[in-house]
Amino acid sequence: MKILVVGIGYVGLSNAILLAEKHEVYAYDISKERVLQINNRQSPIEDKEIKEYFKTKRLNLEGIFSVESVCRKVDYIIISTPTNFDPEQNYFDTASVENVIGECLDKGTEACFVIKSTIPVGFTKRMRDKFNYKNIIFSPEFLREGRALYDNLYPSRIIVGADLKTKDYAQKFAELLREGAKKKNVPILLMASDEAEAVKLFANTYLALRVSYFNELDTYAETHGLNAKSIIEGVCLDPRIGEGYNNPSFGYGGYCLPKDTKQLLANYKDIPENLIRAVVDSNKTRKDYIAAQIMNKAGYPNKKDICIGIYRLAMKMNSDNFRQSAMLGIIKRLEKYHVQIIIYEPTINGSDYCGYRVIHDAKEFKEKSDLIVANRFGPELCGVEDKVYTRDIYQRD
Repeated sequence: MKILVVGIGYVGLSNAILLAEKHEVYAYDISKERVLQINNRQSPIEDKEIKEYFKTKRLNLEGIFSVESVCRKVDYIIISTPTNFDPEQNYFDTASVENVIGECLDKGTEACFVIKSTIPVGFTKRMRDKFNYKNIIFSPEFLREGRALYDNLYPSRIIVGADLKTKDYAQKFAELLREGAKKKNVPILLMASDEAEAVKLFANTYLALRVSYFNELDTYAETHGLNAKSIIEGVCLDPRIGEGYNNPSFGYGGYCLPKDTKQLLANYKDIPENLIRAVVDSNKTRKDYIAAQIMNKAGYPNKKDICIGIYRLAMKMNSDNFRQSAMLGIIKRLEKYHVQIIIYEPTINGSDYCGYRVIHDAKEFKEKSDLIVANRFGPELCGVEDKVYTRDIYQRD
């Protein structure tokens, strides 16, 4: 099979590598630097398995600078471009997905489009109508940042949304993904495209709900001087609740959870609900609470000239993603206190990030910080635990 992947981020690149072991794959991105990195077998993102595959596997993968050169000869076009949530429109910005479909159809492609970007419920069906082209299907991703290829190699399930006219394309694409997986007998679910779109939004909102639940548990424990870890362990040993997504944080963030929860809430426009809005609001409340706790720990308002050290902007350890990071929300809230803020983030090359000084030497960073704020505790913080504020109850211990 010949496959074109448009968008070389976590989703696009992990799918491209998965399929390139056995098929001919072309990868396009608006970033020429990323395309060159692909051809030099250098990963443009932090992902352990992707780096290993580039070093050890023979992949039939080529980065290209134009979709025109290949879109007429491929069987599938996988779209994995960003779809950020537009707060003014209260909707996903799906322009990049629509542009890819329109451009490839203008070039005469007869391929089946597979939308991997997260989209609103009903979007795939609207694209079929808008372009009068039936071969457009949707396949949601359930990937973790930093382990995207691993999650494609060992998926919990493969879901493809299509209509009756595209069911054969959907089945064939699902089998391509299962063929590339290392896990055996992966469940395949074929359903209507709007149902598959809903699966993605509801799954991520449930994860956000779980994160919010344990964050609110942690808020209660910290406020009352209780041991949050003991409470969480006692709760999670109930097999109906279980482990996972239970380590308190400064709030959920990253590529998917913030925008997906807001989009699902927007889909409830004329439908009664309380829970989805509570999840969105809970994340804001948690960040407000954390910022207030930070300033309290720093001695505000009695202490003046406070220097707050921000340890890592990324959402989690072994990730280079800052987008919608909970830490960025904390920084925004700290700004109103007019404190000095410095940042330790090894993945930033320069000495400045959004007007804040970036310090690359961990020792200097720790010495200059009156209080260090860490969403996730890292090895560089060993020895200065007394000046670290974190709610990370597992990595900290």
